[in-house]
Amino acid sequence: MSKQSGAQFLGPQQRKDAWDQLGSEQFDIVVVGGGVVGSGIALDAATRGLRVALVEARDYASGTSSRSSKMFHGGLRYLEQLEFGLVREALRERELSLSTLAPHLVKPLKFLFPITHRVWERPYMAAGIFLYDTMGGAKSVPAQKHLTRSGALRLAPGLKRSSMVGGIRYYDTVVDDARHTMTVARTAAHYGAVVRTSTQVVGFLREADRVSGVRVRDSEDGSTTEVRGHVVINATGVWTDEIQALSNQRGRFRVRASKGVHIVVPRDRVVSEAAIILRTEKSVLFVIPWGNHWIIGTTDTDWNLDLAHPAATKADIDYILGHVNKVLVTPLTHDDIDGVYAGLRPLLAGESDETSKLSREHAVARVAPGLVAIAGGKYTTYRVMAEDAVDMASEDIPARVAPSITEKVPLVGADGYFALVNQTTAVGEQYGLHPYRVKHLLDRYGSLIHEVLELATDTPELLQPITDAPDYLQVEAVYAAAAEGALHLEDILARRTRISIEYAHRGVNCAEQVAQLVAPVLGWDAATVDREVETYRARVEAEVHSQAEPDDSAADALRAAAPEARAEILEPVPISR
Repeated sequence: MSKQSGAQFLGPQQRKDAWDQLGSEQFDIVVVGGGVVGSGIALDAATRGLRVALVEARDYASGTSSRSSKMFHGGLRYLEQLEFGLVREALRERELSLSTLAPHLVKPLKFLFPITHRVWERPYMAAGIFLYDTMGGAKSVPAQKHLTRSGALRLAPGLKRSSMVGGIRYYDTVVDDARHTMTVARTAAHYGAVVRTSTQVVGFLREADRVSGVRVRDSEDGSTTEVRGHVVINATGVWTDEIQALSNQRGRFRVRASKGVHIVVPRDRVVSEAAIILRTEKSVLFVIPWGNHWIIGTTDTDWNLDLAHPAATKADIDYILGHVNKVLVTPLTHDDIDGVYAGLRPLLAGESDETSKLSREHAVARVAPGLVAIAGGKYTTYRVMAEDAVDMASEDIPARVAPSITEKVPLVGADGYFALVNQTTAVGEQYGLHPYRVKHLLDRYGSLIHEVLELATDTPELLQPITDAPDYLQVEAVYAAAAEGALHLEDILARRTRISIEYAHRGVNCAEQVAQLVAPVLGWDAATVDREVETYRARVEAEVHSQAEPDDSAADALRAAAPEARAEILEPVPISR
């Protein structure tokens, strides 16, 4: 049975080595920000043959990139805003990821669009979806199909008969955004980028009139070093303005944060064979299948409070429940909710005060000699954004810079994935796992599945499920710490797995077990295990309580009071003039 050669392990030794490299080497590009755009920039630059460093203050995807609607989509609703270029670009990227770059992570998803008006809406939406189906060129998903009301109800029996007069079935995609972002960063490391989390930029270095690097601080122990680069790229999303202020340079654009809240409910609460897209007075509401759950969202409201930990409120949750319950035969209640998460979209500020009208296009600018900033855009177009940022940064790199090749570079785990899908039964027999479990693992790790499971060679009990989160094997927690850069319980329970939103206990019931599993890998003693468990429990308690508050200020005050897993993180970073 074929195996892909292993990707670089992002574990404790790599982290130690990366610190030494950051302080001693000259880089072509220093990327600030470990979200999908920053990770994409590191991958783009590394595969052009450049020497690249990527630093992230917290964890890969710890901000916006782990809190999306979990769709790698073209943005059907942007057609109504006449953003044809954005939709075409996003659809092309969707196809690339489905077929070549990340087929193990990006999956086709069947959608139902309920038609609610008899005369004009069907031809109007049919024309829009026809454009959507054809704008991206060749595609790996079926074309639209028109349904009568009875046909639509057969697809989604959980919808009220009165909620529609018919429907259109079309296809889009779903992705585990946090795993995808981490995989992009790990692929960058595989091609030579020096990547390191818990590494916060606290200042900029200068030579004459140009930026020549950054000063970084370890968010775990407070130690500092200087990282030198021909050009620094600010890819920090909603923190763009904060990092810009730290550089003492005037920015070329401003970023506004828009809060989007999602709820997670068990799969049996909504009876449907397809995802559902619903219009609201402000935007759209998605009902997305997610394993044994549905993810329902999102809201779209201005946010001016804590950027690291945006808080969902009771009003946000009531808004989502109110809109989805208008069409459901069996209404959802607060008691049905297993998980809630809130994220911030980094939108380019415009004239309108409504965040849903702000541009999802991205902007890239050379702010000063040696400093480039990129912001805006949408998750799906991360690769294009990365290419644009490196193209602009090349002005500050002394050597000739090769063109981008990332459209031909599969993420780690993609090569050999389709063959392994056909070998699911054999892989299961090799490790004593049910084929359903193997398929779940393949859709998380792709052809790195052997790398994961072989960590249990000497300790076969690691192939048992996590007791209170049986969707995941114990070895997955160990692998997260040994190979995927996880440093804290929060990283594992909220991002390497999605236990924090998939179980009603939000990860609290298995925190102790997971901490004991990873303690030998991360060098935790008994006191550190206790501290990690207590910190995680405090985080969950703060989030749950904030979700009962009526407004943003009250919710933010509760959530922000919870202790940080990264004890030495600075927020905000002091600015010296």
